[in-house]
Amino acid sequence: MTQNESMERNPQAAQMADESMVRTLRHQIEAIWPQESVLYARYALPAGARILDVGCGTGEATVRLAARFPGATTVIGVDLMPELLNVAIHDHGALAPRVQFEQGDGFALRYATGEFDLVVCRHVTQLLPNPEILLAELYRVLKPGGWLHVISEDYGMIHFPTRHGVDPDQLWHRAVVPFTDSQHTDARIGRRTLPMLRAIGLEHVNVRYLTLDTETVPRATLAGIFTAWRDGYVEGLAAASGLAPTDVRAMFDAILETIADPAAYGVWQLPVLAGRRPA
Repeated sequence: MTQNESMERNPQAAQMADESMVRTLRHQIEAIWPQESVLYARYALPAGARILDVGCGTGEATVRLAARFPGATTVIGVDLMPELLNVAIHDHGALAPRVQFEQGDGFALRYATGEFDLVVCRHVTQLLPNPEILLAELYRVLKPGGWLHVISEDYGMIHFPTRHGVDPDQLWHRAVVPFTDSQHTDARIGRRTLPMLRAIGLEHVNVRYLTLDTETVPRATLAGIFTAWRDGYVEGLAAASGLAPTDVRAMFDAILETIADPAAYGVWQLPVLAGRRPA
């Protein structure tokens, strides 16, 4: 794949390669997995199942999937970014050969049609132009009767109060949406993903919401997510939106101030979507 093709596949490659993304992924899994892991009970996988985690990043979910489904014989994590895969291999390489990590393109997976019982894709759809192409490819490698599990972010579903005259809701509308529009990606893809899953042919399509708020997630964990986002994205958001970097940073800091205040409340609603390939 050429450099131009790689940028078309992953226009946020600079942010993905930054060290802040490793922190993001580690804090996100700690916040999300306690609620998300329960949803996997819906997928009655056969003995000897094969699981594919596309966009695996540092492998945080991949290894948890392997533990969640001890009867699975193969769990493969695929990511386009070598910077993240190197962390996954360093941290989890001892789990090979049952757990494997490979560099690959979610738009053109190397696997045969109908190879996996469960395909997982977390925190990817909002990063890509033409996510329907990715979803169709994930459908292709599913076995008949297999399940697709997708976390599809929507930055219109993050709500924190105004502090000292700074409204954090404006961060998503005035900075993040212009940033993603400039890349031909969708900051609010979460609300569009359910009909996309139906359109590719899945049945039993459904959506559940994880409530990641200051009541259910440790505040230090939530703060870790937003701190890492701030550290990796302020400059890019400011450049795309025309806002000053100090203004973008102030909106992140207003969120962090709410999280640090034990009397304050904030919430991130995260869509988790699933569907089954017809048997």
